Amino acid sequence: MQGCKKVVSIQDISGLGRCSLTVVIPVLSAMGIQVCPVPTAVLSAHTGYSEFVMRDLTDFMKPALEHYKKMDMKFDCVYSGFLASSEQIDHCLEFFEAFPNALKVVDPVMGDGGKAYKTYTKELCSRMVELVKVADIITPNLTEAAILLGEEYPTASMRSSEIKSWLVRLSKQGAKIVVITSVNLADGGMSTVGYDKENNSFWKIKNDYVPAHYSGTGDMFTSVLIGGLLKGDSLPIAMNRATAFTELTVKTTYSYQTQWTDGLMLEGQLPWLTSYQELRDYTNL
Repeated sequence: MQGCKKVVSIQDISGLGRCSLTVVIPVLSAMGIQVCPVPTAVLSAHTGYSEFVMRDLTDFMKPALEHYKKMDMKFDCVYSGFLASSEQIDHCLEFFEAFPNALKVVDPVMGDGGKAYKTYTKELCSRMVELVKVADIITPNLTEAAILLGEEYPTASMRSSEIKSWLVRLSKQGAKIVVITSVNLADGGMSTVGYDKENNSFWKIKNDYVPAHYSGTGDMFTSVLIGGLLKGDSLPIAMNRATAFTELTVKTTYSYQTQWTDGLMLEGQLPWLTSYQELRDYTNL
């Protein structure tokens, strides 16, 4: 039997509010992939709560890397998510350099809804570009794509030609694959769009609109996308799989009218990831 693929996931872990590692670990584990977490911080609750207790673990990151190098570990993917400081970006760059054969995935978690998160200074946003340059795959939402490109957040729907231009410009920063979520298209409604630079192919998956926002949605999407690609999905099928599972959990959570801070109710939906699905909602952009 072929052994499990291994993913190093570099991001925080929160006790309350499903996001970051508490989403990444169950999702990828359900897909048959081992997650090797490198926590950047431990929080009693994520920062969307009015109060939380936090312990910064920046000083853990380099010793963890040195230990893995000493053990001559091999990883199939290095995956970075929410980062809290420039020093953590430096350590992520060291992880990417240490495992050159691993798939390098950057979810450039910087903001949403047209605004950067309060913890993301101009310096931190500009340094995120350094990670993007060495990544194979990046998965920004539309807000983060605008920040990376130095563009104003589009308040009106975008034409396909406009978002294609954004995808290509982002790929020129370094990534072979760019996937942007939460794009309102003039000819397709709310959509997820992707670009494969090697094949010069553009893809689109339409999303059902749900009038709610939940923490951890981006973490879930990127994790399922990584899982699909590592298991052999083509880019559009992996996008379709990630979109469908995220939409399923969003709708489930919305039906219970839970607080957005609680995150997505994924626990009861994890079996979907191992069941057979006909994934054919993707179209050319």
